[in-house]
Amino acid sequence: MRITDNFDGGNIEVISIENKDNIELNIRPDEGGEFYQWFNFRFQGQVGSEYSFNILNAGTSSYIKGWEGYDAVASYDRDNWFRVPTEFKDGKLTIKLELQCDAIQIAYFAPYSYERHLDLLSSVQLHPEVSLEHLGLTLDGRDMTLVKVGDGDASKKNIWITARQHPGETMAEWTVEGLLHRLLDQNCPTSKSLLDKANFYIVPNMNPDGSVRGHLRTNAVGVNLNREWQSPSLEKSPEVYYVTEKMKQTGVDLFYDVHGDEGLPYVFLAGAEGVPNYSERLANLQADFVSALQMASADFQTEFGYDKDEPGQANLTVASNWVAHTFDCLSNTLEMPFKDNDNLPDPFMGWSPERSVYIGEASLLAMLAVVNKLGK
Repeated sequence: MRITDNFDGGNIEVISIENKDNIELNIRPDEGGEFYQWFNFRFQGQVGSEYSFNILNAGTSSYIKGWEGYDAVASYDRDNWFRVPTEFKDGKLTIKLELQCDAIQIAYFAPYSYERHLDLLSSVQLHPEVSLEHLGLTLDGRDMTLVKVGDGDASKKNIWITARQHPGETMAEWTVEGLLHRLLDQNCPTSKSLLDKANFYIVPNMNPDGSVRGHLRTNAVGVNLNREWQSPSLEKSPEVYYVTEKMKQTGVDLFYDVHGDEGLPYVFLAGAEGVPNYSERLANLQADFVSALQMASADFQTEFGYDKDEPGQANLTVASNWVAHTFDCLSNTLEMPFKDNDNLPDPFMGWSPERSVYIGEASLLAMLAVVNKLGK
């Protein structure tokens, strides 16, 4: 038997591997030790044998409710991911499987590797309406890359999309991949109409360092980027600093920040109702956007989600709130589950990269529904 996490996005610590019925593991915390939940490792064993993996420190992880009703994902070819029986009991997360091939990869959610991220950037730049802009370097020296789609016409609306501030929320970049590919589909009337009216500024991965390091929530120095937007710094949060500086140059008419939620088994939006300048205009835009997304995707719902902030009580260090307040624009955080969508469950795959792609495509329809109403 052999276990390794020595690859992009890997995360596991082996405590004991002597007994196939009780392989003992721990999740390695993010830098700084405050957060941990993401795991991602490769196991090699005997075909036909059954194995039991016990993650011993699951009971003190960042989001305990995330283990309730949760099944881990696994893949033999690293393209097709499926759920495997998982149980959380007495503070321990137990994953059981019978090995069908020599090696299998097991993860918290289907990984989105840094190599795939680079492949995405390389592929979209071939489109005539796409250009890539280097915004700066992360603390580990990786590129912060902005994908610009459109002709830059100043009379058009400016739509900003960011994903993966929390690197373990890999469904976010799967969503952006789906959105980008549909936006660049020259046969799609939704995309053609949107690009007639708007320029897009897209950051597919806000936290490449955390992604490669196998973090759940933070960057290379243990900073939660989604609490840095009011006062980012080059020393702690250059990723946010570079993006906010660019936003000030372009302006923002619509902002869409893509995330995943560990506990809630639903797809939902968190708006910016609590920002000090929230107005009837923004409320009407929000209602129109939500209604259009409901029509565009049966996965999206409004019954379950976060409590709305009281008027004037929004946390302005959070991306969607800071952008809404700074640019007086429609601003949302999209949340997707790590588990399954309880409204449309899929026992074999749960929430998946494929469904994340579809919600990205559907999001364009919601943007089209409001694009003519954007701006002051």
